[in-house]
Amino acid sequence: MQSDVNETEATLPLDENLNFDFSSTSVSRSGPDSAALEIKGSMFTLPVLRVQSTDMELIAKDLSQRLAQHLRFFKHAPVVIELDRLDDQANRLDLPALCVLLRQALLVPVGVRQANPEQAKAAIAAGLAVLKGGGSVSPRSPSSAPTNQAKATTASSKVEAVNPPVALPAKVVSQPVRSGQQIYARGDLIVLAAVNAGAEVIAGGNIHVYAPLRGRALAGVQGDTSASIFTQSMEAELVAIAGNYQVFEDGAAKDIYSRAVRIFLDGTHIKISPLGQ
Repeated sequence: MQSDVNETEATLPLDENLNFDFSSTSVSRSGPDSAALEIKGSMFTLPVLRVQSTDMELIAKDLSQRLAQHLRFFKHAPVVIELDRLDDQANRLDLPALCVLLRQALLVPVGVRQANPEQAKAAIAAGLAVLKGGGSVSPRSPSSAPTNQAKATTASSKVEAVNPPVALPAKVVSQPVRSGQQIYARGDLIVLAAVNAGAEVIAGGNIHVYAPLRGRALAGVQGDTSASIFTQSMEAELVAIAGNYQVFEDGAAKDIYSRAVRIFLDGTHIKISPLGQ
């Protein structure tokens, strides 16, 4: 877990790339009218707990601090435990104890991801799902870029043809997004009406709301740190860019409330800038 927590910004990351896809299936006893249930694919916005220590006392203290300001948004929320940052410590993590700790914090642990085989077995024994894929995308650090331009040129000359990235078409929503409704777009999302309180709009790219934004907006959910959220009236409950988010339990600050703004990421911090300035 990250450590830069303040009164207005939370850092428990969200992951919208967890898509529980099942083939549509019915269980029936004697005919289609007697089906007892259906299993359908769906997409949920799940908080991801990135565990970076096996010290339960330290985890408890850090978790308490992070949830103190925004418990209302995470109360009884399902959470996925991510283990890749533990490296060789992963096998020493007491998963049952961590699950107890999360439940005491009013979170509901549902699964793990980035688990090694031993941790996967421990997760199953603890009653948790083992999620495949859905890894968080981190911005590439300058040190990972090629330092030798000649080598980079030589390597690129071996590629005979490069397919340019295919731009995803923007999804346009012309009706108001109602409370409890969730809209998802793989690319950019354009909403021509209000996003009401309790509603959620999610996009792999940018989000444009040409009306009041009163619910939650999560842009760049595949890890695009350059994504932005634009709205004509900033009244949001929560905004997020590439898993970094900010909660407005008491409403947005007076200098941006009900104003047209751009919401973007500066490092790992959410920035909100009025448009036209």
